[in-house]
Formats: sequence, structure tokens, C-alpha cells
Amino acid sequence: MNRRQFIFATAGSFVAAQSFAKKSKPKLAFSTLGCPNWSYQQIIDNASKWQYSAIELRGLGKEIDLLKCPEFTTQTKETLRRTKDKGLKIINLGSSANLHIHESAKRTEQLDHAKKYIDLAAQLECPYIRVFPNNLPKEYPKEATLEKIASGLVELTDYAKNTPVKILLETHGDVVRTDDLVWIMKQVDTKKARLIWDYFNMFVVTKQPAQEMYEALKPYIEHVHMKDGVIGADGKFNYVFVGEGNGPINDALAILRKDNYSGYYSFEWEKRWHPEIADPELAFPKYVEYMKK
Repeated sequence: MNRRQFIFATAGSFVAAQSFAKKSKPKLAFSTLGCPNWSYQQIIDNASKWQYSAIELRGLGKEIDLLKCPEFTTQTKETLRRTKDKGLKIINLGSSANLHIHESAKRTEQLDHAKKYIDLAAQLECPYIRVFPNNLPKEYPKEATLEKIASGLVELTDYAKNTPVKILLETHGDVVRTDDLVWIMKQVDTKKARLIWDYFNMFVVTKQPAQEMYEALKPYIEHVHMKDGVIGADGKFNYVFVGEGNGPINDALAILRKDNYSGYYSFEWEKRWHPEIADPELAFPKYVEYMKK
């Protein structure tokens, strides 16, 4: 190879490497579950500072229901403008809707809550809302509850059909076994209803390898929650910084990267429910450092 050929070959390799790096750079978000004491301005300022590209809204300040916050009622347009000005996107609205409920009045209340989140998501140009499956009450056959969850998803996807919003069912609560989740997803329109894969929620209960989870749920996964913890022999766990626990975070990441997963890796640091864990000022930048590695 002469000098001219070498220069062109080297330049081509450099461009290809840059292109690969850009393509493979993970899209990072964090849930506001991790910063229950921050104002909305602090949330978007810190997200921008630490190079996140999106935020997942699960409460604001002391209020878990976004529908009770001025930022998402009377100030929605201003909130969206402020978010965009920081180069950020609102990727998901975490509703508290539970789809397992059988009792008619309570069930209607839960579905109405989710529908209001669909409306809000459309206003915020947010592509997803999250709902819970969630429990398997002992007083009902499991099959009857799974049917309730599936029919709830059908009702919500029908409500959202004329919007760009998708409904994401999180792997959460008692509904973390792949067979149950696959059965539910086979009953719904998967163009409008998808899954949040929270491998940690699943692993704590089932101890199923991440590869097996992924192979079963791959056709339905749209979004991923990231967390880590030290899990004891008794199944109890304590949250720790990502990469410092004994959960399957490294396995999950390797699987997703190998399969060219293109969605968001959303960090769910459950500070709202576990105030004893480290503050977001420590946990959020550590997550970015870990993901860069």
C-alpha cells in the first residue's frame, strides 16, 4: 500500500469507527422516581448537565400524580417548551394505573386515570405511558386476572388509537413470569401496546436468566428500566449503584447491545420509595459513567 492509499484507508476506517460509535451510543433517560425533592427546573437542568437525552416522569416533588401538578395541567405548553430548550425529550409518563382489578368501580377509576395520562402524553409529545399489570389476587383464578389485564390494555389501546401514544405494560408486581406476559401480549394490538422490560423486577422473583427472559419477550419490548441491587438468598434486596450488585444488569446490557436495541435505557433509582438510598446527585451521574463504559 502506498502513502496515498494508506491515508484514504485510514480516513475511511476513522469515519466508519465514528459512525459505529454514533450509532451504538445508548440513549439514556432517568425516572423522576429518583429525585422526589427536585423542582422541574432542577430535573431538566441536571438531565442536560449529565448528558441524558430524555426524562421519564413518575411524579414531581411530593406529588406522585402528574395530573395534580401545575406543570402538567395549566402550564403544559410552557413545560414542553422548557424541556425542548434543554435539548431533552419526555419519553414516558409513569401512571399509577393497575389493570388487575376486578371490582367494576375501582377498575373504571384506574382506566380513566390511564386515559388522562394518554391525553397528557399527546400534549407533551411523549410517545409512551406506563401502566402496571399488577397483582394476582388469590380470591380470583389467575387466568381470570390475566384476562382482566389484557382487556384493560385493549380498552386503552382503543382509546389511544387516534394518537401517537403507545401503552407500555411494565414487568412488575406478580406479573413477571414470561409465560404470563406473553399470553397477555398475544391478546392485544402490539402496534399500540408494548412492554417495559424491567429485568430486575423479574429476576428478583423468578431467578430466570436474562437471556431466557429476553428471548421470550423480545417481540414486545419497547423500553427498558435499568437498576441494580444486592439480592440475598431470602429474595430480599437492597438497591446499589449500577454495576455493584448481583442482579443481571451486565447480562441484560450485553443482550440488548448485541441485538441492536434502539430504545431508551431508563435509570429507575427508587429514591421516592427508599429514601435511605443515595441521593440523585450521586446516583444519576454514576449511571452515565457506567453506561459510557
